[in-house]
Amino acid sequence: MKILNVNMSIDPVRGGGTAERTVEMSKALAGNGHATTILTLDIGITAARRAELEGVVVVALPCLSRRFYLPRPKLGVISSLVESADVVHLMGHWTLLNALVYFYIRKFDKTYVVCPAGALPLFGRSRRIKTIYNWIVGRNIIRKSDAQIVIAPSETTQFSEYGVSPEKIVWIPNGINISPLQARDDDAFRKRYGLGEFPFILYIGRLNPIKGPDLLLEAFAQVANEFPEAHLVIAGPDEGMQEQLEKTASDHAMADRIHFIGHISGETKSHALHAAQLMVIPSRQEAMSIVVLEAGIAGLPVLLTDRCGMNNLRDIGAGVVVPATVEGLRSGLRDLLRNPGKMASVGSNLQAHVYQNYLWTSIVTKFETLYRKLAGARATPA
Repeated sequence: MKILNVNMSIDPVRGGGTAERTVEMSKALAGNGHATTILTLDIGITAARRAELEGVVVVALPCLSRRFYLPRPKLGVISSLVESADVVHLMGHWTLLNALVYFYIRKFDKTYVVCPAGALPLFGRSRRIKTIYNWIVGRNIIRKSDAQIVIAPSETTQFSEYGVSPEKIVWIPNGINISPLQARDDDAFRKRYGLGEFPFILYIGRLNPIKGPDLLLEAFAQVANEFPEAHLVIAGPDEGMQEQLEKTASDHAMADRIHFIGHISGETKSHALHAAQLMVIPSRQEAMSIVVLEAGIAGLPVLLTDRCGMNNLRDIGAGVVVPATVEGLRSGLRDLLRNPGKMASVGSNLQAHVYQNYLWTSIVTKFETLYRKLAGARATPA
């Protein structure tokens, strides 16, 4: 099949989970013999990123505005890509790129699916612009798609406001690859970031309010005296919060125990996951956390909020799930740090759960099954 994956960004630093989902999905589809193309913007596409996508065609349009991810509309390029595709996959929601592609999807009557990945609610900044976008084109993009993909069951209710029938919704979760997360060198990681022999809690994510690093930092500060050996490592690109977070750490006289190490990837991320004592995902809003899966590969226990789309981990003892508040995170930290045996059990259960359910080698078959079903339905007369 010829598959066109559309995502406004595959930037490995700031693209977030949707960027990784698009990249890994495309690699897996291409590896199974499908002619796979990614249409995106040219932000953050390094030589390393292109090398990682060997076998996948990457078409990157120039970006005119990084604030709103506005593409230079090369309509001939978009038209050609859509016309030649068997299935078009739109990732995210609030993007002009999706709207441009949608115009040609309707023109050529193409099969397409949408995966907003938790983006449908009017959350965060630019609410007025998002409301206008939905009124002009956004609602139609969602409602008229051949299938709506959710990455977590909790996301399903978000589609009801768009008039989507539940039977059209398909659950295909995020996946993970094992190989990039096998490297381990605890001593090298600790030496590089001045951690000594202290046990540390790890946060990996953008320094953005939606990801909740401020909640975690405050919760850690409130329990730090109870666990004087524990340190907190905050890894991720700054999106306007780092100065305030550093001030909070200083105000609590904890600057020497809270480490801001910036974006990490590759072997460095793998080293961090294996060296850490505990992973915390304090998100205020998230469809499904890929960081949880990364922790699972390393057997690292996780504390996560009930806004991460993986509340089922609580039921199988594979994660401690708390409200997305300082109080909730504080309680979770105390629970786990006081119980090393529980942490070990949670890490082991999470690792088994991820290996059994979330490897890309099995997740990709769900996309193939869906695409073939939709293409077959189009080919069969009513």
